[in-house]
Amino acid sequence: MLVALIAKDKDGALQIRKDTRDDHLAYIDATGVVAQAGPLLDDTGDMCGSLVILDVADMDAAQAWASADPYAKAGLFESVELIAWKKVIG
Repeated sequence: MLVALIAKDKDGALQIRKDTRDDHLAYIDATGVVAQAGPLLDDTGDMCGSLVILDVADMDAAQAWASADPYAKAGLFESVELIAWKKVIG
């Protein structure tokens, strides 16, 4: 099952993102369930959120992955949305 994780950072949290980024990327590598990922950008080009496409068994697995993400544990996100997603192009 593919799940889109769309997370928006708290205002003023760019330093938290930068400080936690290496741990977040290591988590992605270690878990092996991320099909695609990248930061959302604000009008100035700064990172302000995340879009992650997870390839997991079910929505519970997506929620477990999202909760254990170092970004989430660091309190980076204002909001996180998990939505079932269907790949059509690419």
